[in-house]
Amino acid sequence: METYDIIVIGAGPAGILSAGRAAQRGRSVLLLEKNATLGKKLLLTGGGRCNLTNKNITPENILKKYRNSGKFLFSAFAQFDVKKTLEFFEKIGIKTKEENNGRVFPTSNSAKNVLETLTKYLQKNNVEIKTNSEVTKISIDEKTKNIIIEIGGSETVSAKSCILATGGNSYPETGSTGEVFDWLEKMGHKITKNNVALAPVALSDNWPKKLTGVTLNDINITVFQDNKKKFSIDGEILFTHFGVSGPTIFNISKQVGDLLKSGKVTIKIDLLPKIKASDLQTKLQNLFQENANKQIKNNLSELIPSSVALAILEILEINAEIKNNNLTAQNRKKIISTIKALPLNVSGLIANRAMASSSGVDLAEVNFKTMQSRIIPNLYLTGDILDIDRPSGGYSLQICWTTGYIAGNNA
Repeated sequence: METYDIIVIGAGPAGILSAGRAAQRGRSVLLLEKNATLGKKLLLTGGGRCNLTNKNITPENILKKYRNSGKFLFSAFAQFDVKKTLEFFEKIGIKTKEENNGRVFPTSNSAKNVLETLTKYLQKNNVEIKTNSEVTKISIDEKTKNIIIEIGGSETVSAKSCILATGGNSYPETGSTGEVFDWLEKMGHKITKNNVALAPVALSDNWPKKLTGVTLNDINITVFQDNKKKFSIDGEILFTHFGVSGPTIFNISKQVGDLLKSGKVTIKIDLLPKIKASDLQTKLQNLFQENANKQIKNNLSELIPSSVALAILEILEINAEIKNNNLTAQNRKKIISTIKALPLNVSGLIANRAMASSSGVDLAEVNFKTMQSRIIPNLYLTGDILDIDRPSGGYSLQICWTTGYIAGNNA
């Protein structure tokens, strides 16, 4: 049975960084990946552009950004924060740029380019990589205390230390299927209930499917449960063939999921939040009077995207080709109210498309100075395995870079 200094399970962002860093320290490192290729989930981040991190993650607002998890992260970020992360990427040849709300992307706008560069980083440091290698069992040798790992039920390897970077229970197609929590529970770790987070939202309405690919920016989103307002947020929304997605939807998805457990949830979109309903009525009335003989669909397209205008007219059962001077006052009021509160009926979250899972290993059972398990001394835990609540926008990947680096630096 071949023995390594360190075996890393999972070749996502946390696994790649931890394996590379450990090998830089002169350790013999084996990186195991169940998929045929590395970084399958990394390729999906930031819409394929790879939202590497967020410059708004500072010592002052870690608690705010990572909510209840923030208090555990101070020592980790003191060692490898956003600045050091960007310095690392610069050193290996990935140039970056900052976009709105502090989001950081590679200047190449390519997650594929990031993965290729990280793969070269592994190769340069002589990390042994095995793909198509699904771990089926983890145990501890009672005599040596080494970690014993079974691969595919037919091969066994061992290591003085093991870094777990399998991801949580989100986006199963990328390999994050959650079996790691069964292993950890058997070893004595406490696992909090696993819920999806940062997930797209499914709708029961059919009309939004016609808007697939349309993104609405600078809108206001209000969430209702059983017709009672729960919260409101400004942002953007992307229509898909199954519902709605995008950073803002990801950020509210956990709250939406919690509300669905005890009532009907409706999202209402204010397409023009900077214009009061009364002002919109005057604006629309003037527009229609100035263009009395134009079709209504063409006039509405001057205020909102034409595809959305057509959708609103369809919902209200108003002929899109009717002339403006033939539109009744009642229908004009309906159009205004729908522009200010376009209703989307939520049917659920798309769990198998979640970019992260909420819950996981109890943070009190991890030493964040080293990422070492407090239950199993030669086991290190990283990334989505940890019960860290975070928003969309680079915050999740930064957790992977930080915890991966620290584990690789200490294992």
